Amino acid sequence: MIMQKKTARPASFLALIHALRARHHCGWGLTALIITFFALSLLAGANFEVVPRIYVAGQIADSDVISDRDILVEDTQATKARRKQVLLLQPPVYDLSLEPYAAFQNRIVEILRSLNNGVDYKLQEGPLQRLADELTPPVADEVLPELAHPEVQAYLLKTLLPSIREHMAEGLVGDIRSARVGRSGVIIRNLDNNTEILRPEVTNLPDLQSFLAEVSSLVRQVPTLNPQSRRAINILLSATVPASLTLNREATQRRGNAVMSMVEPVYYQILKGELLLRKGERVSREQQIKLQTLYKSSSDPMHWAAAMGAFICSLLLSVGFFVAPSGKPGTPLRCKDMLLISLLLMLFSVGAKIVYVLGLRVDSVTFLNTLSLGFPVAGAVGLVAMIFAARRYCTMGLLLSFFVMLMFQEDFYFFLYQFLGGMLATWLVTNAQSRQDVVWSIVPLTIGQVLIWFGTALLSQTAPGELPMQLAAVAINSLLSLILLFAVSPVLELSFGYSTRFRLMELMSLEQPLMQELMVTVPGTYHHSLVVSNMVEAGAKAIGANSLLCKVAALYHDVGKLSYPEYFIENQFGGPNKHDKLAPSMSALILLSHVKKGTELAERYKLGQDIADIIGQHHGTRLIRFFYQKAIDMGEKPRESDYSYVGPRPQTKEAAILMLADSVEASSRTLAEPTPARIKSHIDAIIKGIFSEGQLDESELTFKDLHYLSENFQRILTGIFHQRIAYPDAKIRDVAKVVGKAEVKPEAKDAKGSVRQEAKGEAKAAAAQVATPAAPAAAQSATKDVAATGKMANAATEHAASGKGVVGQGGNADNSGLVNGAEGQGGQAKQGTQQKPSGDGAQ
Repeated sequence: MIMQKKTARPASFLALIHALRARHHCGWGLTALIITFFALSLLAGANFEVVPRIYVAGQIADSDVISDRDILVEDTQATKARRKQVLLLQPPVYDLSLEPYAAFQNRIVEILRSLNNGVDYKLQEGPLQRLADELTPPVADEVLPELAHPEVQAYLLKTLLPSIREHMAEGLVGDIRSARVGRSGVIIRNLDNNTEILRPEVTNLPDLQSFLAEVSSLVRQVPTLNPQSRRAINILLSATVPASLTLNREATQRRGNAVMSMVEPVYYQILKGELLLRKGERVSREQQIKLQTLYKSSSDPMHWAAAMGAFICSLLLSVGFFVAPSGKPGTPLRCKDMLLISLLLMLFSVGAKIVYVLGLRVDSVTFLNTLSLGFPVAGAVGLVAMIFAARRYCTMGLLLSFFVMLMFQEDFYFFLYQFLGGMLATWLVTNAQSRQDVVWSIVPLTIGQVLIWFGTALLSQTAPGELPMQLAAVAINSLLSLILLFAVSPVLELSFGYSTRFRLMELMSLEQPLMQELMVTVPGTYHHSLVVSNMVEAGAKAIGANSLLCKVAALYHDVGKLSYPEYFIENQFGGPNKHDKLAPSMSALILLSHVKKGTELAERYKLGQDIADIIGQHHGTRLIRFFYQKAIDMGEKPRESDYSYVGPRPQTKEAAILMLADSVEASSRTLAEPTPARIKSHIDAIIKGIFSEGQLDESELTFKDLHYLSENFQRILTGIFHQRIAYPDAKIRDVAKVVGKAEVKPEAKDAKGSVRQEAKGEAKAAAAQVATPAAPAAAQSATKDVAATGKMANAATEHAASGKGVVGQGGNADNSGLVNGAEGQGGQAKQGTQQKPSGDGAQ
C-alpha cells in the first residue's frame, strides 16, 4: 500500500498468527514455518549422546572418560559444612508462657486445702497422694505435716507464690545445661501476647535449679519458720515449680530447614573436553561423583526447557522475515518463500545434528569442535542472499547460525563465527557480477572466515594445540560453501522457479537468444528497455528493493512486442502508422496482447517466474485512453474493460518501480525542451497520475519510496537529455574547406525543428573531431558522416513536424507508443496537443 495504516494490536498470539497469515496470503506456508521452528527446537532438545559408563570407587577404568559438555558437580562436603555453619547462626526458638505457673498455683492451693481438710493421702487419691508419690512415702510423712502449719501456708501463699510468678514471667529455664543457644542469640516467643523478641543469649536467664537455690536462701532467712518447715517448703517447691521458658524444637527445626534450603550448594565446574578418568586408573570417590553427575545429565532423553527456549528464541529471531527495520510491514512472503525457508532450515539443522551424532562416536570433544567449524552455514546464507532482500537473508543467517549452534551444542562464540561468516558470504554474492566472480570469492571468503575464527578463538581462549586442525576446518568451510552455492542454485531455479542472482546475471548477457532477437527485431523497443533498466536499477537501490531483478525485468518487459513490432511507433522509423487503418478496438487488442505475449515468451525462454510476473504486471489494469476516446469520437459505446490491460496490478515493489519508470521514460521523449525543472515536473505528474488511478495500492510502496524514485528518475533522465554545446558556423566552414565536400545547410527554424538542430550539431561535432591536417582519410570519412547525418536530421525534422506533443500532467500515453497526447486530468489538455503516436508512452 502507498500509506501504511495503523492497525490494532493483536489481542493474543493466535490473533498475531491470523494477522500474519492474512497479510502474507499464505496460511499453510506460515504454518509450515512455525512447525519447522517447533520441530527443530525439539530436535535441539533431544539427547542423542552416548551415556557414559558408571564406575564405582575402587574399580579400574578400562577406557578414558572425557566430559562432552560443561557440567557443574556439587561438592557435598563443602555444601554440608556451609549449611551447618548457617544452622549454627540460626537462633533457637523458645516459648514463654505463664500457663505453667497457673497450673503450679492451682496445685499448691489444692495440696494445702487437702491438708487443712485432714485428708489421708494413704487412703484417698488426690493431690496429696500424687505429691507423696513424687516425694516417696518416707519423705512425704516428714514433709506433709509441716505444710499443714498456718505460718507455713501463709508464707507460701503471700510471699513465695508472687515471687515465683514474677520470675517465671521473665523466663525460667528448666535446665541451663541442655539449653540450645545460637551464635545470634535466641528467639523468645511470648505465647500470651503473640510477640517475639531476639535475645542475645539465654544463659543470663535463671534456670530452675538456680532459682530454687535462691528461694532456699530466702526461706532460711525467715525467723518464724523452724528448720523442719523450711526443709518442707524447699522439698515442696523442688517437686512442683515448673519452667516457663521451653525450647520449641519443632519451630526451631522448621526455621533451620528453611534457612538451610536457602543455602546454595557448592559446585565446581568440569569443562567440556576435561579428562575425568584415565584408562587403567583406580576410580576415586570424587571421580565417581563426577561420573554420576555426567551420567544424570546424559540420561534424560529430552531437555524440555531447552526445547521451549529454542522455540521462543526462533520465533523472535524470525521477526525480520515479516517486519522491516523501520517497524513497518515488509513485502509479503509468498508460500514458496516460506516453504524454501523451512526447507533450508530443516535440511541444514538436521544435517548438523547428524554430523554431531556421528562425531560423538569418535569420542573426542576436540574432533567435534573441529567438525562443527567446517559446517557450511555461509553457503546456505549465500543461497538465500541470491533470492531475498538484505533484511531477510540477515534473518536467515541468524536462524541458521542459532539452530546449528544448538545442534552442535556449541557456545555463543560459535554462533558469532557462523553468523559473521554468513554475512561475509552474502556480501560477496550480492556484489558478484558473474559466476566467475563467485568462484574467485573463495579467496576473500577464506581470509575473512579465518580472521573471524581467529577472533572468536582468542575470545574463547582456545587451546593452542587445537588451532591447526580448526584452521583447516575453516578453510574446508569456505570450499564447501562455494560448492554448495553452485550445486544448489540451479535446483532452486528449476524447482522453485526463483530467479537467482546467477540466473539474472546470465539473462543480462547480450548473448541470450531473446536479447539478440530484441536488438535485431525491435531495436527501438530495445533502446527504450535499456534506458528503463538504468532508471529502475537506480530507483530500486534507493528504496532497498531488488535492483538486479528490476534491471533484468526492465530489459525484457516489452518482449511481447516481438509479435507485432511494426505496430509500435518506436519500431516504425518514420514509416506509415498501421493503426491509421485499423479500428480502435483492433488497435487496442494488439496493444493489450503484448503483455500476454511477453509472459508466454518469458515462460518459453525460462526467464523465471519473478520476471514473468513483473512482465504481466507492468501495465497493471490501466486504460488505453487514446483508442478508448477515439472509439467514442467515432460514435461507438466502448466498454472500458475492452480497452484496459487485464493486470494484475503490481504486487511487488519491483513491478511497481518498472511501471513508473516505463511510463516516465516513454512520455519524457515528447518533452519539447527537457530542462531539469520540466523533467521533474513531468515525472511528478506521471507518478501522481498512476497513483491516483490506484495502480500502486498492492505494491507496498510508500510516499517516501515515491519521493526517492522521483529523484533518481530525474537524475537519469537529466543525464540523457543533457544540453549540447552549439558549435560556431565558422568551424563548420573550416571543416568543409579541409574536406572539400561538406555542405552546410541552414538550420530548421520551424517550431518543431529541435530534432534537426540536435542531429546537425552531432554531425558537426563528429566532423570537427576528425578535421585535422594529420588525418585526411579520417576527414573524408567524417565528411560522409556529415552528409549522412544531415539527411537523418532532415528526416527527423519531418518526423517531428508531423506532430510531437508533450504529455502534460495526468497525460495518458499508452505504453505502445501510440499516444503522445497531452490529455490533462479529466480530459483537459496541458502543455501540448494530441498528436500522432510516438515513443513508448506512459499511461
